[in-house]
Amino acid sequence: MSNSTRWFLIIAGSLIVIGIGAILFFYMMIKNISDYDADVVIGSGDRIAIVELKGVILSSEDIVRQLKKYNEDRSIKGILFRIDSPGGGVVASQEIYEEVKKIRAEKKSIVVSMGSLAASGGYYVACPANKIVANPGTLTGSIGVISQFMRYDSLLGKIGVEVNTIKSGKFKDAGNPFRAMTSDDQEYFQKLMDDVHRQFITAVETERKLNHDSVTAFADGRVFTGEQALKMGLVDTIGTYEDAVLITARLAGIKGTPSIVKEKKRTLTFFDMIFGKTKLADLLNLNEELLNQPILQYKMVHGF
Repeated sequence: MSNSTRWFLIIAGSLIVIGIGAILFFYMMIKNISDYDADVVIGSGDRIAIVELKGVILSSEDIVRQLKKYNEDRSIKGILFRIDSPGGGVVASQEIYEEVKKIRAEKKSIVVSMGSLAASGGYYVACPANKIVANPGTLTGSIGVISQFMRYDSLLGKIGVEVNTIKSGKFKDAGNPFRAMTSDDQEYFQKLMDDVHRQFITAVETERKLNHDSVTAFADGRVFTGEQALKMGLVDTIGTYEDAVLITARLAGIKGTPSIVKEKKRTLTFFDMIFGKTKLADLLNLNEELLNQPILQYKMVHGF
């Protein structure tokens, strides 16, 4: 074998090894990004499960999956639903709401523990729980609906770009970001808002057993502290997360200190170390989250 052939084989073999190594390296960095590890159990008593809803509600899939799993698990005596969210999409919020309602109807205790913020959709999903526990300074309420439409026509006009739209009906391009809304467009969307707002109000007055007029009086998007919400009947009691754990255990008929069951967070990967705890899927779907927000939202809007 000539020296040139030997060196070619060595280099080719090295490249193959490096290539395989690189594939394995990147696989290890992003593996389990969408997977969930087994539950972790803390304590030795009868079990209650913790489900956490954090951040904007863009999808119901993960929360509904967890709620359904723990509702069907006979070893779980009760569920504590921890909420720290400004709300989000109307449909996603409604789907979580229905799952909470189903758990209560099937006689498994479910208690909501509110964190610093449980507003709009974050409050909506809490309504069907057996008990709602808020901290004194929790911000909650914000019973209302919002829809925001971006406009690009002014910007495009400055650079000489025009958009021609061919449509089959008067309202087919209502909300088109390339033109201003007409008065008919605004009236059309306002009717949609009013109907979805009515659905929110109905859910609150039904689940919280409140008078319709009293709910509509404060269902204008305002937020309230936990103490204010208690006086209005929006929550059941003031307490901490630990208080909520004990309330859940008591409603579930558990004597003594309950054990806590919770989905274990995935192991921190090298990818996480570089980019923080940002998931690769979040990075790749940045456009999805920024631009493709739900049109109708039970969401508290704030400036930070």
